[in-house]
Amino acid sequence: MTSRSVQRLTDTRIPTQEGEFTLSLYQNSVDEKDHLALLYGDVQDIDNVLVRIHSECFTGDVLGSLRCDCGAQLDAALRKIAEEGRGVLLYLRQEGRGIGLLDKLRAYDLQDEGYDTVEANRMLGHEADERDYSIGALILKDLGISSVRLLTNNPEKIESLEQHGVSVQERVPLGPHVNQHNAEYLRTKVNRMRHMLDLGPTNGAAAGKTVHAESETTGTIDFADLQSEARQFSREHEVPFVTLTYAQSLDGSIAKAEGAPMVLSGDRSLEMTHQLRALHDGILVGIGTVLSDDPRLTVRRSEGAHPRPIVLDSSLRLPTSARLLTGDGPGPIVCTAPDPPPDRKRALEAAGATIEVIPFRAAAEEYASDEAATDRLLPLPAVLRRLSSLGLQSVMVEGGCTVLTSFFRERIANKVIVTIAPEFVGGVAALDQPMEEGTHLERVRYHSLGEDLVVEGTPSWASVR
Repeated sequence: MTSRSVQRLTDTRIPTQEGEFTLSLYQNSVDEKDHLALLYGDVQDIDNVLVRIHSECFTGDVLGSLRCDCGAQLDAALRKIAEEGRGVLLYLRQEGRGIGLLDKLRAYDLQDEGYDTVEANRMLGHEADERDYSIGALILKDLGISSVRLLTNNPEKIESLEQHGVSVQERVPLGPHVNQHNAEYLRTKVNRMRHMLDLGPTNGAAAGKTVHAESETTGTIDFADLQSEARQFSREHEVPFVTLTYAQSLDGSIAKAEGAPMVLSGDRSLEMTHQLRALHDGILVGIGTVLSDDPRLTVRRSEGAHPRPIVLDSSLRLPTSARLLTGDGPGPIVCTAPDPPPDRKRALEAAGATIEVIPFRAAAEEYASDEAATDRLLPLPAVLRRLSSLGLQSVMVEGGCTVLTSFFRERIANKVIVTIAPEFVGGVAALDQPMEEGTHLERVRYHSLGEDLVVEGTPSWASVR
């Protein structure tokens, strides 16, 4: 296979309103397009050069279209580079996120019919984003640049440069340019394409999913980093990334009594929980939680797709009248033990459930809750492998206490997020058995959301995987 390469054909002086740049034109061995580099100041063999990788957008860059923010981003990047006194803007000829101008315009028509930009691209036979940043990495290397501070809101650009040998020392954000014509497009970039944008009230906790849930005192929860970490983990392992999350009182209670549902979280914490749900492919609970709470497990306080409900139910006790089966969200995956009752299996499948039979082991005596005594305990590694085979890359676990205890006891979690409400309940504990000595969270962050305190961290065992 021929290795990829670029060749600089010419350099010329380009005076602009922001200052005088040098424009270099490159040909390459990957495609037949002429890609460009705009240089400001001396960048040869300089560490941590400010760099913007900008993809061609005829409608935005040339016509000033308000359907996107490309032209505004191009202007802002050139201005920031000039203010820095040194930097590079790469102009890659990848119109329409790589699908070309014709299909980009066709995608615009589909968006006018109500489809978002991801759906429109896929309806035309394309991926959501077909751009290739390897050429950009090759141009940077030709310019003698090996480490950069990247002007971007797109984590894929960071990942691609790193994969191709260019070290990204810092992400320098570009502020959003929101108007009535591009607000939905920008929300789609955040919700479906991992872009790290805070769109304010148009995409905040009250009206939609924002990448950062604002904290009053101690920083932010970086949902974009969480989603990026989940995708990386799922690529390297045969099981989904697991986030354990639940709400408890100051005394550690998650309910007043067994089978008695109770809302502990305040509005802002609930909005954060729904944002988390929208970032995961699946949301997992035990059958005890379904029988006591009859939850919907959907995204209602945030924008984004509903996660796929997953119920651990070894005896198929899930009622066909449950809101998981009668509501608006996708049909649940019900993980059960071998030889399920045929009539129950047929009834649940007819109601919209997907039944997945998992080899089981008997519930150990230490799991002596009512739920564990009634059901055989499904082995969590086998459950997660089955979910991975179904295409789920990330799973959010919401409880109840038997399920949470099982995940902790088996040391299965990549992230733990606990909301603590300022109440004393004296009820059911989140974990009903002692944990292994040394179990703790690392890289802990605290967030104040309304009256609630949110604790976020990586479980100690996950750091050595």
